[in-house]
Amino acid sequence: MDSIDAPDRYVSFKGIDCEGNSRRIIDRLYMHIDDPAKTNAFWERFRAKLAVAEDPLKRQADGLCLLCSNIYYIADLFEEHDDEEGLTMLRRLEDECC
Repeated sequence: MDSIDAPDRYVSFKGIDCEGNSRRIIDRLYMHIDDPAKTNAFWERFRAKLAVAEDPLKRQADGLCLLCSNIYYIADLFEEHDDEEGLTMLRRLEDECC
C-alpha cells in the first residue's frame, strides 16, 4: 500500500480498524501487566479503568480513548520490556486512530 492508498484518519476513518487495533494493544498490555513482576499501582488502576471501559453503561471512556490518553506510559512499558512488536502496534494505533 503506497501513501496515496494508505488510510488517513484526518480524511476518514474508513478502512482503519481502530477497535481491532485497540483490542490487540489491550491484549498485549495485559500480557505484561498480568505478570506480577511487571505491574505496579499505576497499571493496576489502569486495569480497573479498562474493566469499566468494557461496560458501555458504566464507562466514561472506551478502550481506544484510554489507550490514546496514556500512549506514552504504554510505550514506556513496552520499551522497558523490549517489546518491539507492541511498540510497532502502538505507533500504528497512534498514527491511525488517536
